[in-house]
Amino acid sequence: MILLTGATGFVGNAVLTKLMHQGLSVRTYGRRAPVNFTTHTNHVIGEISGVANYVTALENIDVVIHCAAKAHLDKNADDRQTMFNRINCDGSLMLARQAVDANVKRFVFISSIGVNGGHNHQGPFKYDDIAVPWDEYTRSKYAAELGLMQLAKETGLEVVIIRPPLVYGAEAPGNFGKLLQAVCHGRWLPLGAIHNKRSFVALDNLVDLIIICIAHPHAVNQTFLVSDDQDISTTQFLKMMIQAAGQSSRLIPVPMYCLRMLGWLTGKQAMIERLCGNLQVDISHTKNTLGWQPPVSVAEGVKRCFVEEEG
Repeated sequence: MILLTGATGFVGNAVLTKLMHQGLSVRTYGRRAPVNFTTHTNHVIGEISGVANYVTALENIDVVIHCAAKAHLDKNADDRQTMFNRINCDGSLMLARQAVDANVKRFVFISSIGVNGGHNHQGPFKYDDIAVPWDEYTRSKYAAELGLMQLAKETGLEVVIIRPPLVYGAEAPGNFGKLLQAVCHGRWLPLGAIHNKRSFVALDNLVDLIIICIAHPHAVNQTFLVSDDQDISTTQFLKMMIQAAGQSSRLIPVPMYCLRMLGWLTGKQAMIERLCGNLQVDISHTKNTLGWQPPVSVAEGVKRCFVEEEG
């Protein structure tokens, strides 16, 4: 049986859908049960924290897929690092330690490409690069990774770490969700002259990799980077979205230096950098180790955003 955390979230809910469609036995854990599975009653209510008791949730579990995380906090919150650590690090490690006690075989941890850094300095990120987490969220994820790998050495728990870049799909949260809505409503966007290179990952591709990592013998104690394996610019990506949405292009070619200045003036430098900067991911280790190829192209992944949106 599989224990899935974060099943009400964007990625976790898609993982749950795939697991259920494959007829696998799943238990979910979180503050509330997934609403789109009215017959799915195997849910344990609880919080992710360093003092949580996961014993009931872990009973008869073989594999944990840990998608739950704290991704956003008010930028003015006090001691943001501690608040992120409580859930993303302490909560994850407590779950893993109790999983060991419950004789769980494997722990699949969804981390972030931000553990490698905020943008490329010397070519695409690789799985064995020195970690350079760039904010409180990614530092909490990296701390969890280190703790999990240490636990694997001490106990024999099989740990699998997956670091995705921006995940896109219908009803995606965050910056992609905002872009999706802007495209759907035909709004003008000042993003028509961005000549960067970025790796993205379609939700279906990430879910496919997660499912592969449940049982693949070569996934043990590995860190995998994941993407669509097709790097494009932000402007190219938006053009594909506009075409898939059946909209006319409303991209204004504002120079990148102007966008960066706007980010500096408005305090949104991080958001602008995520749109304008280079962030490429080398997934050759993932493909070679697992014999895996992303099943969905960027074009198909973008198309599915709007097909599902309309449906």
